[in-house]
This record gives sequence, structure tokens and C-alpha cells, in this order.
Amino acid sequence: MADITPQMVKELREMTGAGMGDCKKALVEAEGDPKKAIEILRKKGAASASARAGRVANEGLIYTKTSPDFKKSIIIEINCETDFVSRNEEFIKYFTLLRDAYFDNNVNTVEDLLKLKVGNDTLESLHNEILAKFGEKIQIRRMGKLTVDNGWIDEYMHTGNKLAVLAVFEGASNPTPLAKSLAHDITMQIAAMNPKFVDRSEVNSATLENEKKLYAQQAIDEGKKPEIAEKIAQGKLEKYFSEFCLLEQSFVKDSNKVVGDVLKEISKEMGTDLKIKSFYRYFLGESEDNI
Repeated sequence: MADITPQMVKELREMTGAGMGDCKKALVEAEGDPKKAIEILRKKGAASASARAGRVANEGLIYTKTSPDFKKSIIIEINCETDFVSRNEEFIKYFTLLRDAYFDNNVNTVEDLLKLKVGNDTLESLHNEILAKFGEKIQIRRMGKLTVDNGWIDEYMHTGNKLAVLAVFEGASNPTPLAKSLAHDITMQIAAMNPKFVDRSEVNSATLENEKKLYAQQAIDEGKKPEIAEKIAQGKLEKYFSEFCLLEQSFVKDSNKVVGDVLKEISKEMGTDLKIKSFYRYFLGESEDNI
């Protein structure tokens, strides 16, 4: 019997969209032959494998769920190929089960999530039923979980479930109406302006060095002297911070402020220093470069 490696299982999963367990069983039955394994999966209804292989799944939905005390939130994106499927009641029901199972259980990977039981079925079994029903590439693309002890989580969901944001405000619980409103303004800022970091301390030093070298070389190529190129590079680096670091971004609702100023207003309202601990921003189908 051929040895079935995790890499073989992973590659078959990527080709077919079928669950890990089904892929492993099919490879065992096919004695390691991926083509035979695809045929086995197709016959079992776990995947319309050859038709889905290589397809792009950029439609779908993003869901969030937050606890009543705003201490715990999850965000999850599932992709399909067509808007027709994403609006289908059975697809939405399945996704709701996924979301609730992820929220209620301590799992961190798609594989572990699909092993969970819902009633008499596993989520993997339900996933395969959805795959067989629609004949599209359907995948759980990514998911994230946030918690906070002393603070709260704010969320924003854009109409149509194509864009969602979670943001953790840490330092005090039970925000006043004004503090909660200002925090939500920051959450919407994240949705609109797509920052990559909370502040410049989060930017990798190697990334900064590479950016600075790039800017300096561009200036030198334009005929600038090295010492002038260095100053130009530093100036462009500051612009990089103001574009990609949330607290240094110009505030969308008032360009006379930066987001850090708004956070100070929230801290003043709450009578203590607050910080934005972390955030998630999911935009449906965005490229890996933007994640």
C-alpha cells in the first residue's frame, strides 16, 4: 500500500475542495493515485473535482459574531464562485452553522472546525453536501477570533456581508455612548482606509529598511545626490506611516485630526488611557497581497 502523506492530502483538497478526511480516504482507496482519488470523490458526491479544479472563488460572504458583553468576537469568510450560490438559503444556513460552531468552540484551523459535530453530522459532511449540491468551488478561506478582558470589541458589517471589521479597544469596559460612538467611527475608518498596522511600532524593521532603500534608490535614479536621496526617503517613509498605520491616518470624518486624536478623545471620555489592541478587516475575495 502506498504511503499517503499530508502533502498528498493537502494537494487533493486544493484540487477538489473536498474535506481532509474524504481526501485521505480517497487516496487510500486509490492507493495514492490522485487521478483515481478524484474519480472516487466525484462518485461519492464529496466533490465535482475536475470541474472545480483551478477555478477562482471570489464570491461568498463574510460573517461576524460578538458576545453580548462585547468581550469575544469571531470573523469568518467563505468563498464560492457565483453570487447565485452566496444568496441561496441552504448556503446561508450552512455558513451560519459554521459561524456559530467556530464561535462556540475552541478551534483555530479549518480542519479542526470541519471535524466538529452539528447534530448527527460533522461540519465536514455538511460541507461535502453543499459541494455536491452546487457543483462549485466552495471554501472556508480564513477566520479569526478576538477576545479582551478589560475593554470591548466593536464591529462593522457593510451591507451585503462583503466587508467586515472587528476592532479591540482595551483599557476600560462599559463604554459611554459617546465613547462607543467614537470607537465605531474608528472601526468604520478601518473599513474605509484599510490600514495594515495599528501604529508604526508594529511595522517590521526589515520592511521599513526595504521601503527606505527603495525610496532612496528611486531618488538617486532621478539624479538626486545620496544625502538628498536619504532625506527624500525619510519623508516618504513618514508618508508610508500615515497611509498604513491606523493611528497616523487622517481621520475620514474630520481631516484636521488623525485617528490617534480620536482615540485620545475616547480616553478622555472614559477617564483612562485606551489603546487599540488589534483589528481584523476582511474584504471579500481580496488578493493575498492585501491580507
